[in-house]
Amino acid sequence: MAKRIAVVFDSAGTLLHMYRVAKESSTGNILENIESTAIVAKKNGCGLVALNTEKEIILRSRRDMFLFEFIKEYGVSIGISCSKGKFTPDVAFEVIRGTSLLMGDVHDVLEAVTSRCPDSIYLASGLIVDSKARRIPYVLSTGGQVFSKTLQTIQLLHAMEVDMYIASGDRMSSLVQLAEFVNIPLERVFAFADPFMKEKVVLELKSKYEKVVMVGDGINDILALRAADIGIMTVQQGDKRPEELRDAADVVLKDIIKVVDVVKGLQ
Repeated sequence: MAKRIAVVFDSAGTLLHMYRVAKESSTGNILENIESTAIVAKKNGCGLVALNTEKEIILRSRRDMFLFEFIKEYGVSIGISCSKGKFTPDVAFEVIRGTSLLMGDVHDVLEAVTSRCPDSIYLASGLIVDSKARRIPYVLSTGGQVFSKTLQTIQLLHAMEVDMYIASGDRMSSLVQLAEFVNIPLERVFAFADPFMKEKVVLELKSKYEKVVMVGDGINDILALRAADIGIMTVQQGDKRPEELRDAADVVLKDIIKVVDVVKGLQ
């Protein structure tokens, strides 16, 4: 017999309040709280690329080192958090190799986040790659802390015997600490989940559960929100959200704790 209910959570902006910093390549300006997934969604051939390595390794590199040299010398893999149109890690690396982006730019955004958000449960670095224009318009770093009611929400759902999952565009090493903190087993955590993988996770769970709920806040959650029995969009991060995302959701919530009420309604 199928299990009753599964809830799939996005991480950044949904379980975690994010602090985002970007460095604009054309001007060198540092920009705060840029919505990277929204930028990617605007243009075909764009991708949000995560550097699959730790802060300490990045900061150990020389500031005058090219990013592509860093990736090769330190054996760093790259992952695609979200993209629009045809976009692969190989395409991303070809663009990175053809640019003169320096590790100093990555240092700058990482240091800006760690100084502003020192006790992050989550920290990541990456870039937006435009494969059509063959350029990297932004270098990015994000830090995150759990929303004040995230842990309580998960605990209440556990008590209701709801199975919970995380499907996130972030790398696994960034998600481990979050998953352990909220007590979601690592085998139920899907890293580097782009919009299509998030949708696939939801559809596969629908064959095992009576009801599947998707909880997300970004444009990369749109397919999963549509695929779920109940799609919940949270606006706790405070960013402006496109109308098509709101239209894809069945419910819009201002506080993650309200997910519990929605799930109670399904029971």
